[in-house]
Amino acid sequence: MKIAVRYYTKTGNTKRLAEAIAEAVGAEALPLNAPIEEPVDILFLGNSYYAFTIDPEVREFIRKLDKNSVGRIVNFGSAAMLNSTYKKVKAEADKAGIRMDEREFHCKGEFKGIHKGRPNEKDLAAAADFAKSIIL
Repeated sequence: MKIAVRYYTKTGNTKRLAEAIAEAVGAEALPLNAPIEEPVDILFLGNSYYAFTIDPEVREFIRKLDKNSVGRIVNFGSAAMLNSTYKKVKAEADKAGIRMDEREFHCKGEFKGIHKGRPNEKDLAAAADFAKSIIL
């Protein structure tokens, strides 16, 4: 099974989650500017809300994906105030003709002192466990 991990972050929180997920599944966590160069069965895609929506870079990344090269997207991320980005990412994946896994990982993330220290070690371990459950 081929697995890729890509993420978009402004605070570093999603990068930390991506690294935990990547380590758990034997992949490398790379930012969105690293293209998917070969077909993958699973793309773990990390992102968060910025100004109440997903960042335009996340939208553009999904739009540029080759629907024949990505089996499915698994969403993950963190946020200080809002819930997961699943619905927004799924809308973009649907437009691109790429299947979204119904499962996702989401936890609190620190932003301007809110949820200080999150994601923490417990969150990172939970993200790793989640990723392992996806590839079983």
